[in-house]
Formats: sequence, C-alpha cells, structure tokens
Amino acid sequence: MKDWIIFQDEHLLVLNKPAGLLTTPGRFDKRSLLSAARAIRSEAEAVHRLDLDTSGLVVFGCSKQAISGLNQVFRERQIEKRYVAQVAGAPSAEIGEINFPLGPDRLRRPRQRVDWRKGKRALTRYRVLTTTVSQTRLALMPVTGVRHQLRLHLALIGLPIVGCDLYAPASVRASGSRLMLHAQSLTFSHPATNLDLILEAAPDF
Repeated sequence: MKDWIIFQDEHLLVLNKPAGLLTTPGRFDKRSLLSAARAIRSEAEAVHRLDLDTSGLVVFGCSKQAISGLNQVFRERQIEKRYVAQVAGAPSAEIGEINFPLGPDRLRRPRQRVDWRKGKRALTRYRVLTTTVSQTRLALMPVTGVRHQLRLHLALIGLPIVGCDLYAPASVRASGSRLMLHAQSLTFSHPATNLDLILEAAPDF
C-alpha cells in the first residue's frame, strides 16, 4: 500500500489506484481506495472518483480547508487531467477533439449513450503518443468529467480502448488483460498553499 502513495502533506493525500479496486465502497464490495486512504490518514475524504477498471491518480482531502478547496477545484474545472489509453486502430489526425453529449442508457445499464436532448456536455481532447500496426497509445485530456466519457468517446470515433468490457468489440476486449486506461497526471493549485502541484504516475501497461 505504501507504493500507492504519490504525495501527502497535512492537507492532501494522493494515491495511485490499481485497476479493479473501487474508489469508494460499493453496495456489496466494501474494499476500496478510500479504505486504504483512511488506513494512512483517518480523516481522508474522496473528492472525485475513477471507475473500477481505471487505474491512476486519486486525490483525497485531509482537512476541512482542503476538502472545500478541492471540491471547488473539480467543480470549476480548475484542474488539468491527463490519461493514457491504449486503443485499437489509429486516428486520422495526431491531435483532435471529441464532443458528444452523454447520458445514461436506461435499457443497458451501466452503459452511457449519446443524448443530444438531455445529455451532459462532454469534451475530450487527445494526442497520439505512439502507434503500432494495430494499436495506438493516446494522451487524453478530458475537459469535462461525465461518467464513462473517455471509454465511450473513443469508441464512438472507432478507437475502442483495449480491454473495455462495455464499449469495445469482443476481439478488442479480449486483447487486453485489463482496461488499458490510466489517470497519469493531475495539475492544480494546492488548496491550502496555492502552490502549483504537478503529480504523475506511469501506467503499468
């Protein structure tokens, strides 16, 4: 568990979540990153989440000032988030944007779908990092934070994430041992000191 610690001080705790672990306790599965955080800092509170199958950086507030400040940072999008994803195929351009509003697919929960009428605004920027014959590694910069945004946005432009069990074809799903999506870096102002923080953790794939 100590290997998960990326940063900590009296106000913050930042952990590198492994894939397959909930950020906060679920209805049936009580194991979570929050439990691990509270074993390190009993006052830790989650201010954002990653999906079960996504790995990477999660920030916990450990003081009232930090929790309030972090909630504002995420609410007002005063944070830069970068993910890394391994996808099937290759985009037509080295950089691009994906902009589809998303909402719940009530007939196929927990999936999301494009909803032009009532969906939440969802914007993802991407940049090609490396390419092979059949796959591409992308840097993803989500401007918004809608559920399953990265998974569905990439699938919608024909670049499903390797290992994705919700939006990828069976062959792409089976080509990875896990969902190849990792929250690699966070950049934001410390809620107590106002100093700029740039936190990073490399993916394990």
